[in-house]
Amino acid sequence: MESALPFDDIRALMRQLPAGDEGLAERVRFDFLSRSRRFGSPGRLEEIAVWLARWTGRAPAVRRPLVAVFAGNHGVTVHGVSPRPVEETARLVELCAAGGAAINGVCLANDVGLKVFDLALHLPTGDISAEAALDERGCAATMAFGMEAVAGGTDLLCIGDLGVGNSTVAAALLAALFGGSGADWVGQGSGADAAMMARKAEIVDRALALHRGHLSDPLETLRRLGGREFAAIAGAILAARMERVPVILDGGAAIAAAALLHQLDASATAHCLVAQRPVDAGLARAVERLGLKPILDLGISGGEGTAGALAAGVVKAAAQVATTFAEMRSAASGRA
Repeated sequence: MESALPFDDIRALMRQLPAGDEGLAERVRFDFLSRSRRFGSPGRLEEIAVWLARWTGRAPAVRRPLVAVFAGNHGVTVHGVSPRPVEETARLVELCAAGGAAINGVCLANDVGLKVFDLALHLPTGDISAEAALDERGCAATMAFGMEAVAGGTDLLCIGDLGVGNSTVAAALLAALFGGSGADWVGQGSGADAAMMARKAEIVDRALALHRGHLSDPLETLRRLGGREFAAIAGAILAARMERVPVILDGGAAIAAAALLHQLDASATAHCLVAQRPVDAGLARAVERLGLKPILDLGISGGEGTAGALAAGVVKAAAQVATTFAEMRSAASGRA
């Protein structure tokens, strides 16, 4: 992406968001309605199948689903905001690569592809309580890198994250976007106790105070308070929209990145669903603010996109049900 200012290309893409195919969505809804009048409601399977049709622009089908996990490290971890050492991010990436993480098993069970993106783990972002996380050029370049997640023809993108300390970063971003203090948005993350949660809230408040006056622009908020996985995820969500690929969001980084895009354009996340109801109350509240319905409620608090891969199985099932109903309609029309 080349322009006078690094974020200009992002803003230009935001002005070109394709709309959904409402005609096709209504056709799929009609197939479900015709069957449910006789045999009962299929519940949210109908809603998910209609969503697929609307945002892919074709009959519901999931043939090449992908879980993309973005991993980043954060300078804010120097304040002890996580019970895990920062080196744990790299170890989890290696575990995924070796096939030994929960996400590997779930992807195998649901026939879902997996890619893990190491975002310069050796170089943590700036400590947001003392400086900006990224400069504008670096943030825009990381967004562009995230856009590559849809390369290769995926037709359903599930987004997860890895990053020690990124629940603190997500809380800072949500506080900047929706208002309130750190205490309103921080959660347990990977297992913080009450004292650590208080420390997280304090760091968030310190970051908000430092960057106050620069947070009216969501992209500026991203580069000051975010991190590489947040920027890459925002890019992936945007690229998926441009390529008509529906998105399942899993975890705090994905939810916060979606919130940033939503602040730029309220329609920018209409092609997204949330994998599961978040365990942390702040994230659950953010999902409500975004108007996105979770597919599952499994209580998974961390798992490298595991809930996203599980939700992909539900989406695949909804697509198959839609196909069955469409075939029944076609057969009935042929007999008429």
